Amino acid sequence: MIDSEVLAEIPPTPPVTQLVWTAIVDVADRIDLGASALGHRFMVPILGGRFYAGPQMDGLEGEVLAGGADRQLLRPDGVKELDAIYEMRTEDGTVLSLRNRVIVDETRTPERYAMSTIQVSAPEGRFAWLNRRLIIGTLQSARPKRQAVVVRAWLADQP
Repeated sequence: MIDSEVLAEIPPTPPVTQLVWTAIVDVADRIDLGASALGHRFMVPILGGRFYAGPQMDGLEGEVLAGGADRQLLRPDGVKELDAIYEMRTEDGTVLSLRNRVIVDETRTPERYAMSTIQVSAPEGRFAWLNRRLIIGTLQSARPKRQAVVVRAWLADQP
């Protein structure tokens, strides 16, 4: 069987997404860490914030804990790679650890490209399903109203 016949029998099924949470993450000023072989490095301390459950995501709301940080690399091509590691505590006390890896391309118009993959580490129990799913994220600045970013987490699922 040739490839076109196989592909004709297996149609593409694009993923569907569902909003899991929206977080408002308060951040400090960016700290310049200097140049490296891969690009210029920065760090942005995470000061806290709140997150709110998406539709049908009961219980996924609470506070973003202070103490995390967003490591940033400004590549020679102008693209930023962000690697944010932080925790969120739900209203029932469950602590979720997150690693949010973002690609930011300011050259895209009319709005910059800022998409991510979010890896969640959740304890066994109510939110353990997050450990077994792909979460994609979007990132927007809340400035000038607030020194914060808005992170929306989307469950990527099969139809």
